[in-house]
Amino acid sequence: MTRLVIEKLGAGGDGVAEGQNGAIYVPFALPGETVNASVHGLRADLVAVLEPSPLRVAPACRHFGQCGGCAMQHLDDGAYRDWKRAIVVDELARHGVDAPVAPLVSYPPGTRRRLALTARVTDAGVELGFRRALSHDLVDIEECPVAASRLVASLPALRRIAARIGKTGKPFRLLATTTIDGLDLAVAEAGTLDEAGRRAATVAALAEGVARLSLDGEALVEARPPGVDVDGMALAPPPGGFLQAVAAAEQAMAALTLAHLRGAKRVADLFAGSGAFALRLARQSAVHAVESEAGALAALERARRAATGLKPVTTEKRDLFRRPVMVRELAAFDGLVFDPPRAGAEDQCRQIARSSVPRVVAVSCNPGTLARDVKILVDGGYRVTGVTPVDQFLWSPHVEAVALLEKPRPRR
Repeated sequence: MTRLVIEKLGAGGDGVAEGQNGAIYVPFALPGETVNASVHGLRADLVAVLEPSPLRVAPACRHFGQCGGCAMQHLDDGAYRDWKRAIVVDELARHGVDAPVAPLVSYPPGTRRRLALTARVTDAGVELGFRRALSHDLVDIEECPVAASRLVASLPALRRIAARIGKTGKPFRLLATTTIDGLDLAVAEAGTLDEAGRRAATVAALAEGVARLSLDGEALVEARPPGVDVDGMALAPPPGGFLQAVAAAEQAMAALTLAHLRGAKRVADLFAGSGAFALRLARQSAVHAVESEAGALAALERARRAATGLKPVTTEKRDLFRRPVMVRELAAFDGLVFDPPRAGAEDQCRQIARSSVPRVVAVSCNPGTLARDVKILVDGGYRVTGVTPVDQFLWSPHVEAVALLEKPRPRR
């Protein structure tokens, strides 16, 4: 057993103490605390808090400390918000980007419309929940304070459906989303179902009132289109397709984007997904949406055709990692937004940096790659007018951010 004094919080939410051989990371410990910990290399398991921080609060969930979904339920809300904003501030500074960072935009518990769960069918029943932190162990959950009440209420139904699908005894993934028309359930890695198994899963889903059940990207049954509201337009993403975790966070990020790009005649939406930005932008600008997933573009097209009052929207299936939109192509646009996966958009940003697109919005769920990409744009002549951190991943170390950039037009 080792006695440690916690000096600060790391970006991952661990308390950081100074050991004989450098930093030691202690999950669930807070700055200023003295703790007993079992140390193994650079990490330690918290055994006891000997001198607690005044910022320590009671966790909201009975599973906290075991379930790996949340890291920071034990920290006072004000300090938590400061820590979350600092993740973005520190990454920008580390990459040499001088930018004004707004206060954290946050959302209360019970607002997550989507949960990425893990399930396993055993002789004793169905386990359903999240992985333990830094482990393959599955923590079976009975509640989840971050999730919408409809999702929490559906946990028993999800167990019953999982029992019909999981045939291998191995863990499989289950993505559950609340939609206007009911639960959208996307299952992956559960093994191959024979015809009888597919029928049983379909019957179970219909009995539980599920709007759509899909297996490895294939819809087994769609009782109703699982639509989400996008500024009054109904959008049904493809099975397992990308969707922002909190609807209000999507609206906030879109509002920042629309305000920054107001007045642009033609906007490029890169890594467009199913069109959460493109559809809203089409209220004020012609939009060209670029995305590598055909199913996502098809969903965007369906929503566009059903909507009224939109300016022209064109789509292009294109892998922007392999084939970024080039400088000469970017000349057609006077506004641009990009929202890539966690890996960021390094190669694409090198093209944007060389372009004359006057206004750019960078959206990312990874502050590290966002800061790297923004630095590329700054080095190419852009100026950051503001960065807004958006906390749609409550009590986790993950934070979304929206960066607004401008490039002065060259003098003639």
